[in-house]
Amino acid sequence: MLAALPGALRRVREDPDVKALAVSGAGDAFCIGLDIGLLGRAFDEPAYFKDVLERLKRILADLESLPVPVVAAVNGLTRAGGFELVLACDLAIIAAEARIADHHLAFGIMPGGGATQRAPRKIGDQRARELLFTARWLTGDEAAEYGLAVRAVPLSRLGDAVEDLVATFRLRSRTALAATKAAMNEGASLPLPRALDLETEVFMRYLTSDPQAAEGFRAYEAGRDPVWP
Repeated sequence: MLAALPGALRRVREDPDVKALAVSGAGDAFCIGLDIGLLGRAFDEPAYFKDVLERLKRILADLESLPVPVVAAVNGLTRAGGFELVLACDLAIIAAEARIADHHLAFGIMPGGGATQRAPRKIGDQRARELLFTARWLTGDEAAEYGLAVRAVPLSRLGDAVEDLVATFRLRSRTALAATKAAMNEGASLPLPRALDLETEVFMRYLTSDPQAAEGFRAYEAGRDPVWP
């Protein structure tokens, strides 16, 4: 999976027809982290472990920087690297029956795939510290309450709920989605005055580089539906 994901993300990045990416698991789990055999070698070879973590870090950073919204469809058991994968997605919808945890400290190891940095930014410092320090499991409903997911739905409804969400993105301009996501991502760690300047910079870059930037406004003026490339 570590070898396959970069190519999949590159296809999403390069295909102008793609308006969203949904990530889900096969079977009963969403993702329970790195492979057991891989971890066995990694604990014996720290240099190999570092290489794996660097690869994972690049993959999750690439996922975050995709020019389209990324939705985690959390269908089941999720822990460790799976928890960190959810954190790297823009949005998540989780099955009420799912269970999710960081869970690294239950094994006496700290997170290495971004949880210590992304969790406080996504759900707030106190809740992030509680989840990481205690390694406790959340139900799907609790995950939504914590802000790890937009909503929890019955597993039987998960596919429909994700489809309802991404269907709205198909009606949007991909370049406008990309510019909005970039401004949010790049401004997240900046002081507010600098972040507001950044928004103006991204807005003007979008306005002057995309020939379709005014299409939504022109379509509204003309009383027609916009046509996005």
